Amino acid sequence: MLKDTQIHILADSDEQEVVQQVQEFYADFVAIDTYHFALNVPSNHIYMLPAVVDPSNLQHFCDRVVDGIAAIFLALKRRPIIRYQRTSDIAKRIAQETAKLMYQQESGLFDFRRTEISPLLLVVDRRDDPVTPLLNQWTYQAMVHELIGIQDNKVDLRNIGKLPQDQQEVVLSSEQDAFFKANMYENFGDIGMNIKQLVDEFQQIAKSNQNIQTIEDMAKFVDNYPEYRKMQGNVSKHVTLVTEMSKIVEERKLMLVSQTEQDLACNGGQVAAFEVFSKAVTNLLSNERISDIDRLRLVMLYALRYEKESPVQLMQLFNKLASQSPKYKPGLVQFLLKQAGVDKRTGDLYGNWDLLNIARNMARGLKGVENVYTQHQPLLFQTMESISKGRLKDVDYPFVGNHFQQGRPQEVVIFIVGGTTYEESRSVALLNASNSGIRFILGGSVVLNSKRFLKDLEEAQRIARSSPAVV
Repeated sequence: MLKDTQIHILADSDEQEVVQQVQEFYADFVAIDTYHFALNVPSNHIYMLPAVVDPSNLQHFCDRVVDGIAAIFLALKRRPIIRYQRTSDIAKRIAQETAKLMYQQESGLFDFRRTEISPLLLVVDRRDDPVTPLLNQWTYQAMVHELIGIQDNKVDLRNIGKLPQDQQEVVLSSEQDAFFKANMYENFGDIGMNIKQLVDEFQQIAKSNQNIQTIEDMAKFVDNYPEYRKMQGNVSKHVTLVTEMSKIVEERKLMLVSQTEQDLACNGGQVAAFEVFSKAVTNLLSNERISDIDRLRLVMLYALRYEKESPVQLMQLFNKLASQSPKYKPGLVQFLLKQAGVDKRTGDLYGNWDLLNIARNMARGLKGVENVYTQHQPLLFQTMESISKGRLKDVDYPFVGNHFQQGRPQEVVIFIVGGTTYEESRSVALLNASNSGIRFILGGSVVLNSKRFLKDLEEAQRIARSSPAVV
């Protein structure tokens, strides 16, 4: 929102009196997909640091997030009821500052026509689910971000071999690309088949365009040419992306790594399973073909899963990791546990896995084999289900102020301080498509892949180490 001082500066600068009018547009966020937005906060690691470490930067971070959330609700023309994750100081602070802005400082601006049931804003902390951003991804959009990287729906391919000029940066947008829209949530196995079909269709069109016999044929072809060009660009874009990702999967042995990752995230509940997984992770750490970042992620996933059950195995894995990967920053796994270990999280991230797995396995038996690489469901999915059923506990997610929810909300914005993932945005899109009567929108400070999550973790650890305020 423009401050009066800014308008004065503008007025003073307008010596020629050329400004006719000033309008405010609330667009302080990046709309990535229909139900997913990000704020692209540069110093995203700040959310992990206690307020005493860097108070002024933390205030900048909070101000930026509050501005972004305010812009979303001004664009939607809504004023929400606000709840936050009890175990997170930063989620509480952002929720309270957002409420202050909407209900006190700028109350008039948010005074829209009331809906019968107010929308809900839920502010949560990334550290409540550190597993999701650590996992390899196997659905199209999430996989491109994990293995190559997406920034504001653009993919930079300049480092990939010799590509024509117009292919060095490509756009992946569900608004502009029908193939991507249809396939962004599909798993990698199906994408290959669907791209082959796309290539076949294109070749049919290309072949039929060879039969230009008359002036009329020529005119028809020229009329279709922009479409033809666009289709050609689209086909080669998706072929390039899938070819590159297949190469990375093979080089880094990701199918091997990912199976153990998914098992750690989903199936670790059996008695003494930690010994089985400890062996599996140890074997992968010894495998020369596994990259440093994949080794680190495996140990982190094991540590998050068995932090309490297997301290001895954990120490052995720490030592093994340090000897195998000299680049490994000592203490980074321990720092993750300090930030997002079981004592810091709201519920139990792995809570009902045993029952859930039995139910899932039964369903799987009925429906045929579910893809082992995409069996993980982010914690966000459970949170959305709790909201849909009116079961989100007040004690874990308190309301701000004396504004309470009457009945089930029809619109919910969930904001993750510390960043969202494309796996979570997929869950939101699929749930919205199921017509549950609630529309969910997901937002976060950035969009994470495992590299970005680890980079934020390293940066926070570096600052925490050099700060006397952190014990």
